Amino acid sequence: EMSLSRVLVGVKRVVDYAVKIRVKPDGSGVDKANVKMSMNPFCEIAVEESVRLKERGLAQEVVAMTIGPSQNMETIRTA
Repeated sequence: EMSLSRVLVGVKRVVDYAVKIRVKPDGSGVDKANVKMSMNPFCEIAVEESVRLKERGLAQEVVAMTIGPSQNMETIRTA
């Protein structure tokens, strides 16, 4: 059986799936002011699967990473 030393999981911070999205009045994009943000549901699945790999002994370490502003640290802590 193959053993991986590390599993790298990319995590993206997105508008929470339960939030009703509002478009900016000028139509230029999504209004993100005072909107709850969370981890992308597909990223959650990837994190869960990587933890399963570690629990089965197929990986030694799980590393979650993201790129972006400091607010992303909250999302990484969730991972």
